[in-house]
Amino acid sequence: MLEPFLEMMAAERGASPHTLDAYRRDLGAYLGFLAARGRGAGDATPEDVRAHLADLAARGMAASTAARHLSAIRQLHRFLFLEGRRPDDPTSRIDSPRQSRRLPRLLTEEEVTALIEAARRRPGADGVRLVALLELLYATGLRVTELISLSLAALAADRTHLTVRGKGGKERMVPIGTKAREALAAWLTVRPGFAPGPPTRWLFPSRAQSGHVTRQRVGQLLKELAVDAGIPPARISPHVLRHAFASHLLAHGADLRAVQTMLGHADIATKIGRAHV
Repeated sequence: MLEPFLEMMAAERGASPHTLDAYRRDLGAYLGFLAARGRGAGDATPEDVRAHLADLAARGMAASTAARHLSAIRQLHRFLFLEGRRPDDPTSRIDSPRQSRRLPRLLTEEEVTALIEAARRRPGADGVRLVALLELLYATGLRVTELISLSLAALAADRTHLTVRGKGGKERMVPIGTKAREALAAWLTVRPGFAPGPPTRWLFPSRAQSGHVTRQRVGQLLKELAVDAGIPPARISPHVLRHAFASHLLAHGADLRAVQTMLGHADIATKIGRAHV
């Protein structure tokens, strides 16, 4: 029954040789398991399928890989059912193996401080801008796309808060802490001469075509700072700083609803709760 299925995958779905080899391996293991139980794909039961998945888990297979195996098994049984080779599909009521959600790579407060100190050691206007970017990311929990698209008009006259346009065009007010305000003040002093050309509305202008610093450049700068700070670069990203902002605030007793509002993320409660487990 395997070969007719693979022929269908190749002819009707244009499966590549690599994909067909993967199906052959995964389904070969499944059919071998069934044979050891005295069954074949034509008379396999839901209990047989579950037993196979349990066997894969017992062998240490990752849930994501087991889910791939189950996907192949589902397609095989769907094929057999549609072809009239069996009257039912034993996989129709079987859930995929639960895959654990990757938690953010949280940074300690000491590591964030090390990053900021590394930024302060950068010379010239580039260093001043980098400190402001980093302090603002950590002090506000902004998404990197929100940060780079900030205009000067988003900054309140007294520089105590930002008006941020987030997902769905929704606006929210985000307060700015003292250290971030000081970093912004230093940046605004050198900003006029940073990017040549006519005045620009962006808070963080650059020579990029967009006129403002790009998310790719922010990510690259953070990786460079991580090296300077003695932190594995793989642990650092704008998204990680966003979660550090939230988790550190909560650790110091901040109200969860207030943190949610600042983040502009209604689902952040579950993510932060899991990160503290």
